[in-house]
Amino acid sequence: MPHETAPGPAPWVLMYHSVADCRDDPYLVTVSPRRFAAQLGWLRGKGLTGVGVGELLRARAEGRGRGLVGLTFDDGYADFLGTAVPLLLEHGHRATVFVLPGRLGGTNAWDAGGPRKPLLTAAGIRAAACAGMEVGSHGLVHTDLTSVDDGRLAAEAAGSRRLLTEITGRPPGGFCYPYGAVDARAVRAVRSAGYSYACGVSPGPLAGPFALPRSYVGDRDTPARLRAKRILHAFPAGRTPLERLRALHA
Repeated sequence: MPHETAPGPAPWVLMYHSVADCRDDPYLVTVSPRRFAAQLGWLRGKGLTGVGVGELLRARAEGRGRGLVGLTFDDGYADFLGTAVPLLLEHGHRATVFVLPGRLGGTNAWDAGGPRKPLLTAAGIRAAACAGMEVGSHGLVHTDLTSVDDGRLAAEAAGSRRLLTEITGRPPGGFCYPYGAVDARAVRAVRSAGYSYACGVSPGPLAGPFALPRSYVGDRDTPARLRAKRILHAFPAGRTPLERLRALHA
């Protein structure tokens, strides 16, 4: 069943990709381990605990979401298991990793102008799940779902869910739209495939349980910049001055 979002602001969900030392990063998808550790420490210092999106939505539906923030990792890079997971556990956080079961053990070949980064294998996906991380689908091979026909759309949504169920032994609850590209047809396909939620980036009028907005996090995001992003999330356009003041000091 889909998760019902709690009244009030949308949940704060952060969007990561790769955690590694990387000088060649034209798409700005990589955060260094040092910067990542500082970001995780800042969350803890603010009384925030990072969790997977499924856990976050369940907690909010039950009225116990205060102090929780969603942490997500797109693409399923191998460094999620080798670098991100140990740092997450060290700082007392959990996360959702959105993986590509059609590219197991492959690379990010869709990033034509960037360095090749290895992706998780089936064994790596199982290890991440065993470490307490939520595993979600990013489709089969990182395809823009708004640009494919109905057959391919169904394969990317339902087919990837079936493969991940075989890998982990349990059906994934979450989906993440590659490139953040989402339209009403993609939402219907993901919902029909049996997912309970889906993440986008800035889904506009489609925003909801099957198109959750997220805040991008990169290597330039110092604790001060994260604080600013939290404030911007806390009071979107239309909030009163008093609400903005309260958010500023939250």
